[in-house]
Amino acid sequence: MNPTTAPINAGAFQFISTLVREKSAIVLDIEKSYLVESRLAPIVRQYGWASMEDLVNELRKPNSRTLTQEVVEAMTTNETSFFRDLHPFNALKSKVLPELIEKRKQDRKLVIWSNACSSGQEPYTIAMLIREHFPQLDGWDLQIIATDLSQKIIDRARVGAFNQTEVNRGLPMQMLMKYFTREGMSWTVKDHVRKMVDFRVLNLLDSWPPSPPIDIMFLRNVLIYFSVDIKTQILNRVHRAIDRNGYLFLGGSETMMNLNVRFDREKIDQAVCYRPL
Repeated sequence: MNPTTAPINAGAFQFISTLVREKSAIVLDIEKSYLVESRLAPIVRQYGWASMEDLVNELRKPNSRTLTQEVVEAMTTNETSFFRDLHPFNALKSKVLPELIEKRKQDRKLVIWSNACSSGQEPYTIAMLIREHFPQLDGWDLQIIATDLSQKIIDRARVGAFNQTEVNRGLPMQMLMKYFTREGMSWTVKDHVRKMVDFRVLNLLDSWPPSPPIDIMFLRNVLIYFSVDIKTQILNRVHRAIDRNGYLFLGGSETMMNLNVRFDREKIDQAVCYRPL
């Protein structure tokens, strides 16, 4: 039977959903079985197996670490675009960065962290915005850290090459021409922007590497995939990592309502952000 259309049986779905939850904290309800089938079918085809059950049998083996990582990465969502949702970036330009630049003018240091950065559009957007509107940050100790749990997607983001469809999504033409170089059928971020971003592999459930206090953290469209307990756990870790004057941005549909965390909600024009208490 064709693995792209054969329905996954209950036992295989349970095994995969448990595995993905343990490795990434992403919760897959039975209603998402279609998603498991569509995301994992390419792996089944790649290895020449006959069904999802064959995939599960391989995952059960002790030496399945590489395959396990492939499955977890396949089940993560890499939906992103330049200037996605726009409002947080307007808030950066109008208030957040001007305020932090004033507060940090003695130390001349800023740390920005883009979590679940996928193929890099978000951190590159931040870098371009800084280049475009805040030349006074030249010479500062500016860190833009971008993390994702997928080694494959981080490797791609680090290269900074995007196809025409990707650059058409949200990127103004003048910024495309100014900050990208055309190479055949793709556009590559120019070196002076690309080198502003430090791409790293990080699973939010694992230990976070030591870093200076974070001034601005983007954690957008990540918490929606987690249970309440995991959301609370991650946000409490964010609270410890972020500077007391820092800003946290979540996705437009995400909220801290009913979570036991210590943040104050603040609205900047049409953007919502959170400040540590």
